[in-house]
Order: sequence, then structure tokens, then C-alpha cells
Amino acid sequence: MEWVESNYGESEKLIISVASGKGGTGKTTIAVNLALSLSDVQLLDCDVEEPNCHIFIKPVFESSHTVFIPVPAVNQNKCDGCGRCEEVCLYNAIAVVNKKVIIFPELCHGCGSCTYFCPHKAIEEEKKEIGVIEIGKNGETQFVQGKLNAGMMMSPPVIRAVKKHINKKKTVIIDAPPGTSCPVITAIKDTDFVILVTEPTPFGLNDLVLAAEVVRKMRLPFGVIINRSDLGNKKTDEYCARENISVLMKIPFSKKIAGIYSRGDLIIKALPEYRKEFLELFKKIEQVKINRG
Repeated sequence: MEWVESNYGESEKLIISVASGKGGTGKTTIAVNLALSLSDVQLLDCDVEEPNCHIFIKPVFESSHTVFIPVPAVNQNKCDGCGRCEEVCLYNAIAVVNKKVIIFPELCHGCGSCTYFCPHKAIEEEKKEIGVIEIGKNGETQFVQGKLNAGMMMSPPVIRAVKKHINKKKTVIIDAPPGTSCPVITAIKDTDFVILVTEPTPFGLNDLVLAAEVVRKMRLPFGVIINRSDLGNKKTDEYCARENISVLMKIPFSKKIAGIYSRGDLIIKALPEYRKEFLELFKKIEQVKINRG
């Protein structure tokens, strides 16, 4: 089993993120069933481009607020077209053509570099709405989800806004976006343990390898759950054994489980024996704290 030092605090409970190298592996299924198997828990849906934890947790929403990012606005009376803003923009959101500054707000990450480095103070920032945060609960389970507005490309600011609501007095489960790009890194950053959910197929294994490399570079402890484990081949098991990666849990292919999922129900309620499986999963993850002393 591979454990890497984390930033876990003695007075804080675990923050566990559930991720996957590709979509459709069952990541959300694991996140919601793990969360609702526990007590004193908070579930965060950071898959802001397509949040669907709410379908299963069925929360009562109590509040919401808008997420903005700052985008540049040029004061043409002060601008001399020097091009410094274009030079410092890492995202190609600014172009200077014939001494005129052109802003591409869809590419802007709201980093503020152009405003900071403009020698003539010709750039100001305006708020641009990119998403919304919704806060609610199901019984004692706290729930926070982010929704990126249609047509927006900058999901990391919405993910960070969701994570600002982390309650460190509770066990926190984060449903991360699929993949290995910036949104995933933003979601799993500063968490205590990462569950990588995969399936035993060539595509599943390929994306698991990529995801494992990302998590290792971030020096986060992690383990693997193999969903639909009796389909495909054994190469995923062989990879995990070869790389000394713990397989925390296996869930076989089941038409019954597929039916439960399609109805928006919880596995742990329809098949109560699975609650014990998810509690055992959590106990394995708790060993991180024990192993660190």
C-alpha cells in the first residue's frame, strides 16, 4: 500500500477526495454512498461542469451565492498600447493589435497579472459571473455543490469557491471532476486521501495510470477502487500490484446496482450489506492517520 505524507492536522478530521482518470467509472456513486454511510460528514460536489450528487443525496437547499471572477477592462484614455498586458498574460486572453488592447474574456482566468503589471494603470477589473454555489443538507449530512454557468470555461474558481465551505470539524468527502487537468488538481489539492475509481478496461487502465501519476506528483496518499471488477481483464490488478497501489474495494458488475443507480437511489439503502463495505473502506483510509502516528 502506498502512503505519502499529507498535511493532516491532529485536531481535524479527514478530507477525502474521490477522483477518476475518466468519466463514467462510478466516481459519484462511490462519493455519495461513502458519505451517507458515515456520520458527522460533509459532501462537496466539485464536479461543477456536471454536478449530480444532488440526484442521489436529495438535499434541501438553504442558501446560494454567485461566483465571480475579475476580468480586465481597459481605460483607453490611459492606455498607450505598450503591450505589457499581452506579455504577462499566460492564457492568451489579451492581444494588442495596432496599439489597441483586445480582451478575450472567455480565456481570462482572473489572475490579475495584467492589472498589476500595467505601467500606466490603464487596466481595471470588472466582475464576471461564472457560476453559483448552493448549500443544503440531507438530515445531518451537510452538502455543498458548485455549478459552472453554461458557456463558461473557467471551472477552477468555482471549485475553489465550493472548497471555501469545507467544515474541518466534519469528515469531508469531495466528488472531484473526472480527468487529470486543472479542475481535478484544484479539487484534490490539500486533501488527506484520494480514492481513484477505475474500471478493468484498457481505457480505464490508461486513465488510471495518468491519474496515479498526477496524485503522486502532488504527494497525496491514494488507493484504488475497481468498479465493475468482474468485467474486462486483470491488467488493472496487475498494474496496482506492480506499482504497490492498494486496491481498497471492488464492486462487481450488477444489473441490480445499475438499476439502483438509474433510479437515483443509494446502493447502501437498496442493498444494506454495502454499508458495511463502505465503512470498511473508510477504516482503511483512516489508517493514514494511524500510520503517521
